[in-house]
Amino acid sequence: MSPENTFVIVGGGLAAGKAAEALRENGYDGRLVLIGDEPDRPYVRPPLSKGYLLGKETRDSIFVHPEDWYDKHDVDLRLGTTVTGLDAGAKEVELDGGQRMPYTKLLLATGSTPRRLPVPGADLDNVLYLRRVGDSERLKAAFTAGARIVVIGGGWIGLETAAAAKQAGADVTVLEAEELPLLRVLGHEAAEVFAALHTDHGVVLRHGAQVERITGSGGRADGVQLADGTRLPADAVVVGVGITPNVQLAEAAGLEVRNGIVTDAHLRTSAPDVFAAGDVANAYHPFLDRHIRVEHWANALNQPATAAQGMLGGDAVYDRLPYFYTDQYDLGMEYTGYVEPGGYDRVVFRGDKAAREFVAFWMAGDRIQAGMNVNVWDVIEPVRDLITSRAAVDDARLADPQVPLDRVTA
Repeated sequence: MSPENTFVIVGGGLAAGKAAEALRENGYDGRLVLIGDEPDRPYVRPPLSKGYLLGKETRDSIFVHPEDWYDKHDVDLRLGTTVTGLDAGAKEVELDGGQRMPYTKLLLATGSTPRRLPVPGADLDNVLYLRRVGDSERLKAAFTAGARIVVIGGGWIGLETAAAAKQAGADVTVLEAEELPLLRVLGHEAAEVFAALHTDHGVVLRHGAQVERITGSGGRADGVQLADGTRLPADAVVVGVGITPNVQLAEAAGLEVRNGIVTDAHLRTSAPDVFAAGDVANAYHPFLDRHIRVEHWANALNQPATAAQGMLGGDAVYDRLPYFYTDQYDLGMEYTGYVEPGGYDRVVFRGDKAAREFVAFWMAGDRIQAGMNVNVWDVIEPVRDLITSRAAVDDARLADPQVPLDRVTA
């Protein structure tokens, strides 16, 4: 081991665990410290709203590595420990006990925190959020047959938890401020697919809903009061209104922060020898020619390899297209690419939209910006290739399932 080097990873999620793995796989043999504020070793978060929440996956299955991996790879795992300060000039981090730890290279994989609902009653005991494994276990306990569950927010977390609650036999209402759930993410054409999916399974969707307060007594929520005067009784309230990147450490240290910790394509921050990866990184994307911050599993899985190479003096860039997936009831979906609201002029559907078996393509001119496959499999790679090739495509061929995806160019 090289005693003169100390690489420090701050964070306890997938990005942190995969960064430690990538450093060892790429030959780093110096001191490696991973500091996480949770009591559990690094774990993967998608199962918390999917398989683990549904009881299809065990607790052991969510961890990034087996329990003995860290000892075997000589990783100093500091769990239940908070990094309270970063001195980028002195190249030190400060821990909650006051200890100052020097670093040669530092990776910030601090993740994100669910946004709190800014209304009276939001701090009542059974108002539930989802970010950590304990949150998932609380949701699982609340989702019982006949329970009245009100979900505030129609994003991915809101809809996935609504599906889990409904499959457990609960009575579920989803409150969404927009006209449709996922409207800003998918646009009207694809968002209506998910709205219909939930109503078909008996979920009540209330659009244009404005929450005024959460009612309760004895410290527990018992309902949600809407601005129009409606009160919805509830045995538990689930809040999924977005997440906020954990930038406090970087911000206090003077790093460039703008909707996350700003990095270049190599995941280097504005401070020397400090890198960022995962939810917290607002990274420059060479293909998209802009900074983007992606709050999905694939970034936490894949960015650490690029960051690790940079920490070791390499020059790798992170240029993978954003990717995410969801599983709700009998619907499985994958999405790749990047398109902002208003960044496309039409959506081309290939397959049967009504039967929820299709591929959708977000188009700007004759080029594909993003693609989503719903209950159609083994197409994500050709979809990705069509996007990255920037090839002009023909709408009629693209919409025809009989035409192979590698034959749709104009």
